[in-house]
Amino acid sequence: MIVISDTSVLSNLILINRLDILEQVFSEIIILNEVAAELMKLKDYGIDLSTFTNATWIKTLNSSNQALIKDLSGSLDRGESAAISLALEVNADYLAIDERAGRRIAKELGLKIIGLIGILVRAKKLRIIQEVKPVLDELISRANFYISKHFYNKILEDIGEN
Repeated sequence: MIVISDTSVLSNLILINRLDILEQVFSEIIILNEVAAELMKLKDYGIDLSTFTNATWIKTLNSSNQALIKDLSGSLDRGESAAISLALEVNADYLAIDERAGRRIAKELGLKIIGLIGILVRAKKLRIIQEVKPVLDELISRANFYISKHFYNKILEDIGEN
């Protein structure tokens, strides 16, 4: 399975020290140099990046379609643009992305997307985690992850945790 990840999914899991969830769900993730550089900036805030820097299951590639990246950069940041471009190039099974605009454009381009909440739900189904709620609560409190109260309750209800 080929999974390309944008920065947000990785950074949020790094902030709560649960990058292991992503590894267990997908076993390999591909990121771009732009994403790796964005993640390395977390070190400036005293965040321990050892789980990221030691992760042999995270591969780094670059997108060669600079024209598409430039075109998408009018609506998205460079990391999101490059992630979408690379996902199209390698015919990825999933693009892991949370930002609304990036998700919309990726869908319009025919990509299959998954966000952090979708990854957590999948982790529960695979019995990697027993419950989504404690991880989600930690994301909200420690990583300032935003989810509307309505969506939070709906997700938990849908997976039988409410």
